[in-house]
Amino acid sequence: MAVTTEPTEPTRPAADGEGAEADDRSERDQPPRGRRWGRSLRSRRPRRKGGLQTLERTRLPYGLIAPAAIFMVLIHILPMIGGWILSLKRLNTFTFSQLFGAPWTGLENYRTILFDSDNALHRGFNQALRNTIVYTFWTVGLTLALGLGVALLLNRPIRGQRIIRTLMLTPWVVPSFVMATLWQFMWRSDVGVINDMLVDWTHLLDHRPIWLNGPNSLWAIVIPSVWRGIPLAMLIFLAGLQAIPEELLEAAEMDGAGPFRQFRYVTFPLLRPLFAVQLLFGVIYASYQFAVPYVMMGSNPGPHADLLMTLVVRESFSNNLVGFGAAASTLMMIGMLVWVAIWYGAFRRDLELAR
Repeated sequence: MAVTTEPTEPTRPAADGEGAEADDRSERDQPPRGRRWGRSLRSRRPRRKGGLQTLERTRLPYGLIAPAAIFMVLIHILPMIGGWILSLKRLNTFTFSQLFGAPWTGLENYRTILFDSDNALHRGFNQALRNTIVYTFWTVGLTLALGLGVALLLNRPIRGQRIIRTLMLTPWVVPSFVMATLWQFMWRSDVGVINDMLVDWTHLLDHRPIWLNGPNSLWAIVIPSVWRGIPLAMLIFLAGLQAIPEELLEAAEMDGAGPFRQFRYVTFPLLRPLFAVQLLFGVIYASYQFAVPYVMMGSNPGPHADLLMTLVVRESFSNNLVGFGAAASTLMMIGMLVWVAIWYGAFRRDLELAR
């Protein structure tokens, strides 16, 4: 009886390395046990190396930010905390040598400033607060309005445009001390050029008013501040105007919109983020104004031009009421924090759309 056998496929000798790869595949298919688990962890080391490289890359930004953060803490945060502590102490001429060891008064300085109507410090603080609000309102409002108007004029094609733009930056380049000194001579009632223009040249007034004292003294610091602030506002608004696509204005003109409607519905909405930023810093800068009234009128500008900063400096360093000055400074800081919160709530949508 014949026996038939099926042909078997000839076996091929395994190439070098194929047996080892098969063994490795079989080991990976099996659940890790004992020493094989350690072998599995060692096989993942390249991934851990990549994670370390990513961690090193994330450390770089924090390393670059660290010096600035340390500087902010040393220059701003620690003095702010120190000033707040001093505002809670009776720090004056008799206790100044003790500094942080001066007698503790709690909120007595704040009560004097805000509620003690019989105290001269309370009346002086209220008067300085009113003057600061009026000064900030007119300075920031006129600076932004006139800066935008000048930017609209300089955005039009005119001859000598570059020269005019350069000359417009001159008031902003002049230091505050120099600017205040120049305007002090200009405001003098006897030989000042302002009264010469108003009385002798144009005959708008029949008398030479006093500008550096009395009711007119507040305007004597508002107008120079506006004059110095217009160039920066103009420069920022001009950059924003040049970034507006011409297609939008042409489309509005084709739809029948005149220059006023183009400005209202196209130009100004696109400039709102720039307007918001300048409004924020303008209010903060004007509220902390000190150089202009101090240089023009001295440490005591009088009740009509006394601002919060001149009051704080005078009471702290001339009258040695350091506790009162620290409390007033803390109230100013709280007021600015409230203003920033109001500003952010009003312009948050504009800032998000500008990203």
